[in-house]
Amino acid sequence: MTDVVVLKKNIKGEETWRYEGKVLMSRPDAALIEASFNRADLPFHGITFREGDRFLEAYFTHQWFNIFEIHDCDDDHLKGWYCNVTFPSEIKEHEIGWRDLALDLLVYPDGRQLVLDEDEFAALSIDERTRQMARLALEKLKKIFQPVDEFDLVDVWRRLNGAQAV
Repeated sequence: MTDVVVLKKNIKGEETWRYEGKVLMSRPDAALIEASFNRADLPFHGITFREGDRFLEAYFTHQWFNIFEIHDCDDDHLKGWYCNVTFPSEIKEHEIGWRDLALDLLVYPDGRQLVLDEDEFAALSIDERTRQMARLALEKLKKIFQPVDEFDLVDVWRRLNGAQAV
């Protein structure tokens, strides 16, 4: 399944998590991949991330976020979306790197949204421009998921890259 290695990094650019994925669609400024959750089961705000859950992940070099669509490993039902507010991703031929800004948005299949880790974000030692870009990214993410019943990650990926939906 390996086409790409994904490297999650902290604010300092130090690697905190690594996993492999398969590239489904790519452009010089964006990638859409499929990956499997590679950690032990983790209960999280009413959703359990399970080892082997299928993730569709959208990365952008010109957006301050990524979007993960989470599907159950047994029956592939949609569990929700996890959005990380980040510096723009670094996309190379066989590697995607992203630096986390702590601020996250969890979107449930019924449309409820939960902003996470605001205290962690507030404690980050970052400049005001970075803080402003992160807040703008969070607001953009909230709007992308309205209405949630019309959300399609592939379509959003294409629209955010200026490509027409097929």
